[in-house]
Amino acid sequence: MRRLLLATPFFLSACAGTPSFNDAALTDQKLDLETFFDGRVEAHGQFQDIFGTVRRQFSVNIKGDWNGERLLLVEDFVYEDGSTEQRVWTLVKTGADTWTGTAPGVIGTATGVEMGDRFNWKYTIDLPVPSADGPTETMRVTFNDWMWLQDETHVFNRAYVSKFGVRIGEALISFRRLP
Repeated sequence: MRRLLLATPFFLSACAGTPSFNDAALTDQKLDLETFFDGRVEAHGQFQDIFGTVRRQFSVNIKGDWNGERLLLVEDFVYEDGSTEQRVWTLVKTGADTWTGTAPGVIGTATGVEMGDRFNWKYTIDLPVPSADGPTETMRVTFNDWMWLQDETHVFNRAYVSKFGVRIGEALISFRRLP
């Protein structure tokens, strides 16, 4: 019985809902990644485990470059403990509202769809995770990222993070496009 009680939060988290393109749109705005992320963007966010405990906070400076076919995003992360990380994404527009992308650590190719004010981005990545006992380790996780355009200078992101198909937490990020 004790095992069942301990496992219940993990099973419930796997069943918890996520956004859908079938959800009613709250605005008639159109999110165009190539417009929003072309240039400088700053972001602030945090990772929460499935119990709602904040495990990491971070800020990100992003330099985007849209050349008409691909969007290059250089993301420089700074975490609350002072550690840093850089991730460089190469996104390719594959259709009117579809994207693929690659970055170091990403397993295979990320896929994304824009619809109205929303963007959904899915990928698996070997994510660096700090260890209290020594060097940084990696954990293979899957991201189901949802972004919503708030206005022409703000995007909100909620990423559902899972391992072996079970949700382990969420990343919440606010992006602000700089002039």
